[in-house]
Amino acid sequence: MIGIIGYGRFGKLAARYLADDYDVLICSRRKLILDGDNKRIRTADMVDVCRQKIVVPAVPISVFRDTLKQMAPLLEPDSLVIDVCSVKVNPVKWMTELLPQTVPILATHPMFGPDSAANSLEGMKIALCKVRIADKLFAKIKSYLSSKGLTVIDTTPENHDRQIAVSLALTHFIGRSLSNFGAKELEIDTEGYKRLLHILGVVEHDTWQLFVDMTHYNPFAEKVREEFLQAMQKIHTQLKA
Repeated sequence: MIGIIGYGRFGKLAARYLADDYDVLICSRRKLILDGDNKRIRTADMVDVCRQKIVVPAVPISVFRDTLKQMAPLLEPDSLVIDVCSVKVNPVKWMTELLPQTVPILATHPMFGPDSAANSLEGMKIALCKVRIADKLFAKIKSYLSSKGLTVIDTTPENHDRQIAVSLALTHFIGRSLSNFGAKELEIDTEGYKRLLHILGVVEHDTWQLFVDMTHYNPFAEKVREEFLQAMQKIHTQLKA
């Protein structure tokens, strides 16, 4: 049985896919109304969720530390904690500091969401960072994820955050900027402009809190953003000249 803390957009998606193979217990700060009538997904309190062999805190990064503090005294000695945060350096630091030494830890970033993986996980990517987990268990989890059609990427928290500062945080920054600009469908358009609107559509489905968290808690995001703005300003200056 797997316990999930949080039932936001990703928590719901994770519960739906995991219920194909496991019973899933859900708890949340908010009043819970489960999607669908899957008998393998049930609600529980924090205590019962943290007693499971695998516990997945699927909460915003802004409340992740506080959630770990609540979990720590409730976890079984050998419960595996798997995070799903979109940044890795800080969550890994907090998990190793706040969770009991006996608790195995696996840091992950599922690089898909309710929109991109609505119908299938086939071809989606997930990044894994070994933190405190036995090789045998790590290999078993990798095999399970691969069997679901996922492309599994072994990486380190720092390497993950350096790359995701460009591929995710910068993409969302551009998408949010297009939204503020007022970009919309035009009768006279181009394929390039349609691709820009696709970026806009992707990021507008995610919450503002997710955008803030992925930039604020990624130690490399601000530098990437500043370098991008400098590059834009340079081109703008060249055009004016």
